Amino acid sequence: MRWKGQRKSSNVEYSRGGRVARGGAKMGIGTIVIVMVISFVTGKNPLSLLQMVGGSQQGVTTQQTTNAPKSAYEKELEDFSVTILASTEDAWNAEFKRLGSKYPVPKMKIFSGNVSTACGVNSEATGPFYCPGDQKVYLALSFFNQLKRMGAPGDFAQAYVIAHEVGHHIQNVTGTEKKMRQMQQRDPRNAKKYSVMLELQADCYAGVWAALAEKQRKWLEAGDVEEGLQAAASIGDDTLQRNAGRRVDVESFTHGSSKQRIYWLKKGMSTGDISQCDTFNQ
Repeated sequence: MRWKGQRKSSNVEYSRGGRVARGGAKMGIGTIVIVMVISFVTGKNPLSLLQMVGGSQQGVTTQQTTNAPKSAYEKELEDFSVTILASTEDAWNAEFKRLGSKYPVPKMKIFSGNVSTACGVNSEATGPFYCPGDQKVYLALSFFNQLKRMGAPGDFAQAYVIAHEVGHHIQNVTGTEKKMRQMQQRDPRNAKKYSVMLELQADCYAGVWAALAEKQRKWLEAGDVEEGLQAAASIGDDTLQRNAGRRVDVESFTHGSSKQRIYWLKKGMSTGDISQCDTFNQ
């Protein structure tokens, strides 16, 4: 992606509890690589997941270096992230205006260590997430290293993750997230099915962003689209379960299979039309 020199968002906050090293996370055990990504796509407590795959709470250590200067690598990741956020602002501002409404821009909080949110306290092991309560996207830069280890390298793969979380913001402000929760309450047996629909729609919205941003910026390069599709494939529920040495259990899916995630990301990218992202009726 030709992202350098593009506009950066000012809707950003920072909370630093540690430094990010190139090519590795600050966690002390190898299983955290898988756990971070599984936590990202399932929303489950990372410490509980560590116990499931043979880790322990004592095995997770964070180096508290709040006052340490940013490395050049951290600075570049931050610049990239706020540039992608700016592109989501421009894309969705234009799309909401086209639809006759105003886009309420979310904030992004880039953090390391632990972070307090309107949705509770989370650690960077949780991975990127969106909190409806404060309308903020929370991003731990160390997740990008884990994404590479899971076979999804490249800047467009990283951008897809951010755009997916912004997709959850759109679901929140348009009322889709609330409706989904109501569906889960009325039909608890299919609660995970509805969760999958919500996540796949966020993937589709990420694809729509990619299409709209490309029209505005012309910044995609050869191989970028493939990076995004590979990222979607790498964090499908079935792929994560296989990589964790578990059998594929469709009933436990919360975000969708690799095939589903690729399909909806591609649909958003090919149409650039938010109305084509109705995963609840397809």
